[in-house]
Amino acid sequence: MPELPEVETVMRGLAAVLQGHRITEVEVRRHDLRFPFPKDLARRMEGRRVLSFRRRAKYMLMRLEGGESVLIHLGMSGRMVARRAGEVPARRIAPQGAASDARGHNAPPEAHEHLVIVTDHGWRVGFVDPRRFGAVDLVPTAQEDAHRLLQGLGPEPLEEAFTPAVLSAALRGKRTPIKAALLDQGVVAGLGNIYVCEALFRAGISPRRVAASVAGARAERLVPAIKAVLAESIGAGGSSLRDYVRADGEVGRFQENFAVYGREGEPCPACPGVPPCPGIRRIVQAGRSTFFCPRRQR
Repeated sequence: MPELPEVETVMRGLAAVLQGHRITEVEVRRHDLRFPFPKDLARRMEGRRVLSFRRRAKYMLMRLEGGESVLIHLGMSGRMVARRAGEVPARRIAPQGAASDARGHNAPPEAHEHLVIVTDHGWRVGFVDPRRFGAVDLVPTAQEDAHRLLQGLGPEPLEEAFTPAVLSAALRGKRTPIKAALLDQGVVAGLGNIYVCEALFRAGISPRRVAASVAGARAERLVPAIKAVLAESIGAGGSSLRDYVRADGEVGRFQENFAVYGREGEPCPACPGVPPCPGIRRIVQAGRSTFFCPRRQR
């Protein structure tokens, strides 16, 4: 599933194409994804100017004039494809054999493309989701955080308000492993498996450590590590694993900089060849793969 850096990257790509422009046509090609599309979705979007974008955790919010926001969640395999109507894309990555649509928004439907947005300046944005775990909804802009999918989310990890003190307060009394605690969206919003593994490695904290024991001095190391790994991944366009691509069709590059994720059995980049370092190990926590260096991370 795309994590915070991937969602942020896609959102920035959409903002570059859509912000300030008017939606002239919306085509809804099925009645639902993970849950039904809002009633009269096309009618409520057409004719509206896109005012701005906001990301909350792993959700994108496209704010329209008239006081409504389009909430978008990519799910496991969703991606947004933006290009000029009628333009043949320079690069095309289509999951599960999806056919290329190079003839503009009037072309035959692309496989797994369930929603199409066309603008007044000749751009076309399609929501492609082979597995249909994504979601689209409408919410009053003034009440975005009251939406059922956004209620109860913790602080945004890239905001200044997310501090070691805030994280420490959220972790106190928690007896779960710190890896599980950081994946709890009520503790901190938007973190996923990849970036939790990478941040814990940078902070030198074992993913098996009891979460409450991280409050205090360890949180002083962990919060900057979380912020740094997320910022670096956004700068690299996110991590392209499986279906994820940017809105312009390009892949992210941060996977080339993974220190531990997916590197089971490889030397630890922080202590290569130093006995008794056993290299990167993989364990399973709550059904998710965790990668870490047992020598560096305590």
